[in-house]
Amino acid sequence: MLIQRSHERGFSLVELLVGISIFSILIAMAAPSFTSWVQNAQLRTAAESISAGLQLARAEAVRRNTNVMFQLTDSMDAACNLSLNGPNWVVSLNDTTALCHIAPSADTAAPVVPSIIQKHSGTDGTPNARINAGVSVVTYGGLGRVNGINAPVIIRVTNPAPMGGDCRDAGGPMRCLNIIVSPGGQSRMCDPAIAAPNPQGC
Repeated sequence: MLIQRSHERGFSLVELLVGISIFSILIAMAAPSFTSWVQNAQLRTAAESISAGLQLARAEAVRRNTNVMFQLTDSMDAACNLSLNGPNWVVSLNDTTALCHIAPSADTAAPVVPSIIQKHSGTDGTPNARINAGVSVVTYGGLGRVNGINAPVIIRVTNPAPMGGDCRDAGGPMRCLNIIVSPGGQSRMCDPAIAAPNPQGC
């Protein structure tokens, strides 16, 4: 009786090299689009984080019926200072300068100075986003209005040049975003590359 053996054939070296070459070309073609997507995602995440911080500060001011501060800072350690370009933010009842390292206070009856309510580091998921704000501190009063500001505040979230290029409103590929805070306390995120009256535009 004859036993028939099946011969399994794999890839030859030439076929494997051709497959790897094609895969490499596809990856090289997709890399720029993927890089732009990652950078744009970081810009949106940073803008949404700042917008959430502003909304939290306003809600806490109304809930506590007292002034609550939203502050942009240059770091989150004991040497932190207010900064118009600060990638980090802190929501607190008092000035957090040189006190950003203190943990948020859970005791609302006897808060620890500066009574930090919440804080966020810009290195968390958005290391390439750059902030350019009109003011470094937005203080909400008990009625939810912004204290001491008579014109809208603009906080711009952009991307550094070699990372992804210019913003779309300057002819580049990056979807830079603005957060606009009105004197009445409302804040909204908008795209400066989209013209009004589109609700997504600035």
